[in-house]
Amino acid sequence: MSIQQFEQDVLKAHNTYRAKHGAPPLTLSPKLNQLATEWAKYLLSRNRMEHRQNSGYGENIYMAFGGNLEGADAVRSWYEEIRLYNWNYPSFQSSTGHFTQVVWKGSTELGVGFAKRGNTIYVVCNYNPPGNYNNMFRENVAPPRQ
Repeated sequence: MSIQQFEQDVLKAHNTYRAKHGAPPLTLSPKLNQLATEWAKYLLSRNRMEHRQNSGYGENIYMAFGGNLEGADAVRSWYEEIRLYNWNYPSFQSSTGHFTQVVWKGSTELGVGFAKRGNTIYVVCNYNPPGNYNNMFRENVAPPRQ
């Protein structure tokens, strides 16, 4: 799979989930793709999961071993945190921060990066503007439409 195809798969998965929550579609940003790719390569070189500090963008990271990772796989894993989200008290929780960033209405641009060595794959997504701001969850994270 080409890098461009991977980016499109990740974008499409985000926008499919976002549509369920009434969030506008994201657009790919070449600048953010470059930033995300640099960080994915860094994580692969260090073989560890950590967030970039103070980039000014939202960020989700994912690591997998083995097989052919589809772009949608990483996004699905982040989205599945929805089952832990407390709709009665919309707020940041470390267990649901990936999900809330995926569907955050205020984010408009997406950057997709990945790095692979052998069977290890790192995926990084950056979001502009970033999500997960305190006291802004109710307006940015809508329940899924039936």
